[in-house]
Amino acid sequence: MAKKAVIAGSSGLIGSHLLQILLEQAYFDEVLILVRKKLPLQHHKLTQLVIDFEQPETYQKELTGHALFCCLGSTKKKTPDLTIYRKIDHDYPLLLAQLAKQNGIEQYHLVSSIGADINGVNFYTKTKGETEADISAVGVPAVHIYRPSFLVGDRQESRPMEKLVNGLMKVVNPLLFGSWKKYRSIAASTVATAMYQQSIKNAAGVFIYESDNIKQLS
Repeated sequence: MAKKAVIAGSSGLIGSHLLQILLEQAYFDEVLILVRKKLPLQHHKLTQLVIDFEQPETYQKELTGHALFCCLGSTKKKTPDLTIYRKIDHDYPLLLAQLAKQNGIEQYHLVSSIGADINGVNFYTKTKGETEADISAVGVPAVHIYRPSFLVGDRQESRPMEKLVNGLMKVVNPLLFGSWKKYRSIAASTVATAMYQQSIKNAAGVFIYESDNIKQLS
């Protein structure tokens, strides 16, 4: 049976790597990406669907297939309005999970973040924790949650501070052992590879992968 993958957030750091992997590997026969505007990319397996997350009726029928990968997310700098931030990091991913369940998608892969905690006091990590919990409760047969630490990779936009932290992490990473190992920086391509590797398995349940586990999976 032909297998179809759906990606939300395919233009982001992890999503772009994931898209490349899914197009290159033979496991998935079709890849549908949900975009706000079309990417300058063509491939015989690729379909681009321009959507408005605020109007799910315009794309809910298209959300069919074997696996849905949610790489949506924002930052405090890009989205200082906490209401909008929560929509991007919680409401939209949850809506996608609900539509995935409704349409019989077997797997949901969510990019979360290290430190996600539904009981946390920090708004951002608490939101991530709530998103994880709410999606896990939807009822998709397999939910895979990835909690990467500081991401390394080439971004489209310039982030001078991020480059500075990246250089610092190269020094700090070897010093992080034991329970602190999960705080080592991780390449976005590594996260994407782990997501693909888990998608070709038939495990059912809710699985949470901390950053050091993600490296082992890839």
